Amino acid sequence: MSLQMLRRGCAAALALAVLTVGVWAGTAPEKRGPITNLPLPRYVSMKVGEGNVRRGPSLTHRIDWVFKRRDMPLMITAEHGHWRRVQDRDGAGGWVHYALLSGTRTVLVEEDMLTLRSRPDTRAQVVAALELGVVARLGDCLPDWCRITAGGYRGWAAKTALWGVAPDELRD
Repeated sequence: MSLQMLRRGCAAALALAVLTVGVWAGTAPEKRGPITNLPLPRYVSMKVGEGNVRRGPSLTHRIDWVFKRRDMPLMITAEHGHWRRVQDRDGAGGWVHYALLSGTRTVLVEEDMLTLRSRPDTRAQVVAALELGVVARLGDCLPDWCRITAGGYRGWAAKTALWGVAPDELRD
């Protein structure tokens, strides 16, 4: 066995040991995008009112469909050059040019007549009720509640009733 092969074997064993210890400790390494070094998956929103979704990460790939809703929350699952693989709430997705995406966070209401409350408390005053499918701007998030804004109303909603925010995500 050559010295180079031995070094590769030791490096691979060390990497596996580090990964295994991280998993045992409950802290699996966070996956990061190779282009932006930002976490994957992560949430963004559509910057434009119409954006082509392609089968692959280039203009030569076929357009599978078109997203037609500005501010729609999307989840980035991969990166390749100037392209981001995204998926919507229903899991539909493909490759979108990064210029069509915004870092502004929005969420999709997943519960019909979702109550917005003045404070993050089920007994707090109801400020408004939002219909299923409303897109709202995301603000602060606590473990179980997020502050959102939609249609001129602002209030706190249960995080479980929103798509576009991770269950363990905290924001301030």
